[in-house]
Amino acid sequence: MSPGRARQNHIYRDGVAGMVPHIPTDPLNLEKAATELLPERAHAYLAGGAGNEQTMRANREAFQRRTIVPRVLRDVSERDLSVNLFGHTYPAPVALAPIGVLELAHNDADLAASRAAATHGIPMIFSNQASVPMEDCADAMGDSPRWFQLYWSTSEDLVDSFITRAEACGAHALVVTLDTTMLGWRPRDLNLGSLPFSQGQGIAQYTSDPVFQRIVKQRIVSQPVGKPDVKITRDTVRTLLNMTQHYPGKFLPNLLSAQPRTAVETFLDIYSRPSLTWDNIATLRDRTTLPIVLKGILHPDDARKAADLGIDGIVVSNHGGRQIDNEVAALDALPAAAAAAGDMTVLFDSGIRTGADVFTALALGADAVLIGRPYVWGLAINGEHGARDVIANIIAELDLTLGLSGHSSISELTADALSMSKP
Repeated sequence: MSPGRARQNHIYRDGVAGMVPHIPTDPLNLEKAATELLPERAHAYLAGGAGNEQTMRANREAFQRRTIVPRVLRDVSERDLSVNLFGHTYPAPVALAPIGVLELAHNDADLAASRAAATHGIPMIFSNQASVPMEDCADAMGDSPRWFQLYWSTSEDLVDSFITRAEACGAHALVVTLDTTMLGWRPRDLNLGSLPFSQGQGIAQYTSDPVFQRIVKQRIVSQPVGKPDVKITRDTVRTLLNMTQHYPGKFLPNLLSAQPRTAVETFLDIYSRPSLTWDNIATLRDRTTLPIVLKGILHPDDARKAADLGIDGIVVSNHGGRQIDNEVAALDALPAAAAAAGDMTVLFDSGIRTGADVFTALALGADAVLIGRPYVWGLAINGEHGARDVIANIIAELDLTLGLSGHSSISELTADALSMSKP
């Protein structure tokens, strides 16, 4: 049975017994249910965007301007959602986007998301800003597919260490995020004075890394202890305790050590590299055997440059509207970027909420899409099971939309399946 029919049957069969889905099947009620459960600071970080959040709205408006035009009287009794990416075949053209600090949504964080992805056999992209080290997530997934997102640190040794660990974890691809060489202006967080990383959250890839640990220890030795540059308040003490709890090792020795606080300060200093250029990207081919994917491509000239360098794939993305306000909607940038990409694999994220959205992105040139906020809302509501249900719902709707529009395979989709309304 197809994933769409199977999912419908499961839900309606439960309905006979008076049970309704714990996870809402529509995006508006899904986000609403998660919002009601999340603390204010957690919701601000996970839901917020840059500036006035115009880019976030533009991402959704770009989908709304495109409508699906069905064809009828075609045999769609059997449908194929499978896709081959970088030499691996996956059952559906979706992967879980790398999202940092998932502990804000649920205590099981990246472990729960990884298990949910494994249930469906789709790739989980381990976040560089994860709450759980990649090795632990890889162990939880068994043989299921995983990729790794790289934030290019100012420490080249740390970059190499992350790449080596990703390879050892069995990653199928290295996804280099290009659009976050510094944090965007995010008023929801700023108005609360809240940055999870300053609490020691979301830096598990770093604190579990031997190179990062060496940098922290060298920094403790080389830098004199001075007067704290923050006012000592009850919240300051609470922050220190949070840092201590998030640092590997036993609590009391950590509390008496300078390492947790220094680790946070070191992370904030070196996690990203504003000086990153194409020359740095060109060095990757000699540093890894993994397929290289560049995330954050919007301009066709950048897609062409990536192709010229022999890059394996791109992600057309504006980081879900979190980095630049009044930025081009990622979906509007997709057709030109995909055309310029040549033989590269083209992935897409930013604004995906439903299976119909996945259909639209595939029709405009994407080979697969990355699901972001929807699975986080599922995670917030019901942990691994919530994220798993969100993935199932999106794949089910994609399957049904594909058939109802007169297509039997995602490989058939082109822009002819869509109609464009006036802006």
